[in-house]
Amino acid sequence: MMEWFGRSNKNYDFDMFTTSHFIVLAILIIGSVCMFLFRDSLKNKKMRQAEIVLAISLIIMEATYHFWMIINGNWNVTHSIPLELCSISLMLTIVLLLTRKKIIYEILLFTALLGASQALLTPLLNYDFPHFRFFHFFYTHLMIIWVPLYFTWVLGYRPTIWSVVKLFVFLNVLMPIIMLINKLVDGNYMFLSHKPDSASLLDALGPYPWYILSLEGLLISLSLIVWLIFRKKAVKQPEVSRNLPIN
Repeated sequence: MMEWFGRSNKNYDFDMFTTSHFIVLAILIIGSVCMFLFRDSLKNKKMRQAEIVLAISLIIMEATYHFWMIINGNWNVTHSIPLELCSISLMLTIVLLLTRKKIIYEILLFTALLGASQALLTPLLNYDFPHFRFFHFFYTHLMIIWVPLYFTWVLGYRPTIWSVVKLFVFLNVLMPIIMLINKLVDGNYMFLSHKPDSASLLDALGPYPWYILSLEGLLISLSLIVWLIFRKKAVKQPEVSRNLPIN
């Protein structure tokens, strides 16, 4: 098996904040800025076909990732089911691209900007460029962030205060299901069984299970900030002068 698609990371050991990581972060920033600056030009282009092609590419990339895990003996029910927040966001990204459903956008905007952005800044990754896993991780996470930004800036979708409520309901319906699956497979999806072994933000949120409640409070606070930034701004009406002309 070719090294770039193999299991060993001997020649591809990834470290945060090295050249390859900084290049990806630069691509994220430059791509986001360009999308915002050229949003009016993109509005005038027929992008539907590009959306479908992007969705298909994400499906192929994720399917190839699971194939890579299987042939290298990495696939295990305790950690390989796509139940992490970023995996769920990836599925929402694909569904949004295929359907353009507003309710999917309302959930994805928050999970992408609050979850995938953190994953890009502090990736849990063992494989550096040019290993397949490096490309899979960063390609999918970049798209998870760029797609809701595209739907916001180019297609004109906007969250409302009810979007925050929908996100809260979605995650709290999902949470007991994930907890049950964790118990059945001895997993730790979404860190709902215990904190990660490495240092993380969860260390500042209290012991298990109280950090889960702290996360909920943090989620609501950050989601409200995202809503304030991306909500549709009220258009100011011109003031009518009270000084009426005298006939």
